[in-house]
Amino acid sequence: MSEDLLETVLVPIASEDDAAATAEALRPYLDADPEVRVVHVIEKAGGAPDKASVEQREQRAERIFGVVERRFADSGVDVTSEVLYGTDVADTVLAAAAEIDASAIAFTPRGASRWLKLVSGDVSGALVRKTDRAVLVLPAPADEPGGDTDG
Repeated sequence: MSEDLLETVLVPIASEDDAAATAEALRPYLDADPEVRVVHVIEKAGGAPDKASVEQREQRAERIFGVVERRFADSGVDVTSEVLYGTDVADTVLAAAAEIDASAIAFTPRGASRWLKLVSGDVSGALVRKTDRAVLVLPAPADEPGGDTDG
């Protein structure tokens, strides 16, 4: 991998499991003192009532960030984290990437059926289609749909 490609990497994380999987998948690609910016988007309902309070969602984000920080603790990688707020997760992530001039966006796709992606939107697909910068789609864990099971 080019050092410039992974100089400033924006890493969107959705959950604690996603944080663990993504951190482990990303580690082998980081070798030249990169800056890793981890973000979690708290999706605003756009006028509809939210299922959880903003405070509860922010506490969840802190737990997510803790997972990533622990995974990189012994690596020397500079990890910073930020909670983002928006009505569209992909657009919010892309705006953050532009704001920090990220050299790449890296994520592990989360398993979902085609039907669920059709109904709820496909954040992974939108990140790949709408971006103006490199996107590193990391391998899915072996126990996830689409993950490598036995070669």
